[in-house]
Amino acid sequence: MILLILGVLLFAVIHWFPALMPAQRNQMLTRMGNPYKGLFALAIVASIVLIVLGWRGTTAYPVYETPGWGRHVPFIIMPIAIWLFSSTHSRARIRRVIRHPMLVGVGLWAGAHLLANGDIRSVILFGGLATWAVVSIALINRRDGAWVKPEINATIASDARSVVIVLVVYAVLMALHRHFAGVALFG
Repeated sequence: MILLILGVLLFAVIHWFPALMPAQRNQMLTRMGNPYKGLFALAIVASIVLIVLGWRGTTAYPVYETPGWGRHVPFIIMPIAIWLFSSTHSRARIRRVIRHPMLVGVGLWAGAHLLANGDIRSVILFGGLATWAVVSIALINRRDGAWVKPEINATIASDARSVVIVLVVYAVLMALHRHFAGVALFG
């Protein structure tokens, strides 16, 4: 459980650094250049390794009872969360409606999984990452000020292509869920 907590905390703190200390981040980037980006990426990978090891090493004892319908929520929410997550760096029209689609997608993913799973490791992982996403939105909004909606030149074809990609990714994630999460969705 300690590794899982450390992994989630490390993941959050590393991501919050640029929002909380933009001047220090810019100084490090200027002084170090690309090695800064490499160290940042390495720290993220380390946090994910800690999360995976912590998840696998934590017994999933119950903390709360989920609603009976809760186990179905991720099946409905996940395509939306994947679409939001993937639209951050695309020409998706949703970027004119939602300022932080990736973070909203993470929040939806985490919230859906908290409705489906009431065990301690789910509370730590999904609760921790939902908290990270909400705090990140607040920190980035404070740092960046008023939102200027981006100009998006999306077409119906690009939106349709995005939907197809999301559905393929969703199908792959569902098929491989037991391999990376240790929890089979079917059977």
